[in-house]
Amino acid sequence: MTEPVSPNVDGDALTELLTPDWGFFIRSSRRHEAFHSGLQNVEVHDTESFGTLFRLDGHFMTSEKDEFFYHENLVHMAAITHDQPRRALVVGGGDGGSAEELFKHPSIEHITLVEIDQAVVDIARRHLQHVHRGSLDDPRLALKIEDGFAYVKASAEPFDLIVLDLTDPGGPSTQLYTPEFYRACAARLGENGIMTLHVASPLANPKRIADTLLRLREAFNLVIPYLTSVPLYGGLWLMAFCSQRADPRRLTADAVEARLKERGIHHLQYYNGAMHGASLALPNFVRELVA
Repeated sequence: MTEPVSPNVDGDALTELLTPDWGFFIRSSRRHEAFHSGLQNVEVHDTESFGTLFRLDGHFMTSEKDEFFYHENLVHMAAITHDQPRRALVVGGGDGGSAEELFKHPSIEHITLVEIDQAVVDIARRHLQHVHRGSLDDPRLALKIEDGFAYVKASAEPFDLIVLDLTDPGGPSTQLYTPEFYRACAARLGENGIMTLHVASPLANPKRIADTLLRLREAFNLVIPYLTSVPLYGGLWLMAFCSQRADPRRLTADAVEARLKERGIHHLQYYNGAMHGASLALPNFVRELVA
């Protein structure tokens, strides 16, 4: 049962605060839905610059026009580094964007998607077809509406890839940013398994980055930060590649392009061989932050 709530709208300007004194807005041309799911506030809007835009608890989650900045980088850095990923786990990601990118790899046989809030999946099916592109109904996908922490701790299923496609820390996602959860994820990965996650803005949230990387390093031998740009999140954004032995830095641009060609992956809008290496090249202030 859902109940209507008032969205965080100043007139028709949807605001996003990166810090208490720094943020930006996107103008809504039409509000499709706004309600409380029982877990979080959910909104869907039409916008001129981003197309259909999805928010949770007043924060921008994804949009049809810029989702590729986030999902392509979150998924392909790991999936291309892995020789032949077959089984993947997505925690969060109820919009289906991460699953859609994973299914571009022909070796993928099965994806388990664990989303805590059924309303997110329902919203995606109603409004975000250009994000999931049918992946939520792919027969290779097992959708589980339950708590991601509990699922990972209770599961014995091995995975080649784990994608943490989460909201920022707070509310239902808080325990998914703990050393206990990261260790549980590491235990679900095979010898060459890889986990990726988004972390934060190095300008707006440097402490969150330092704290998250410290916790990840308790669970993984290799924690490799990489950068991308996500316009919906305010610009420069840090992600992390985590494994016990797989290392994306070993792949040259030519090797990445060869794997993309071998796997028949075409028409990506962001990720390619050159961008693979560029994402791993960190400016000095980020090097100091992640050291």
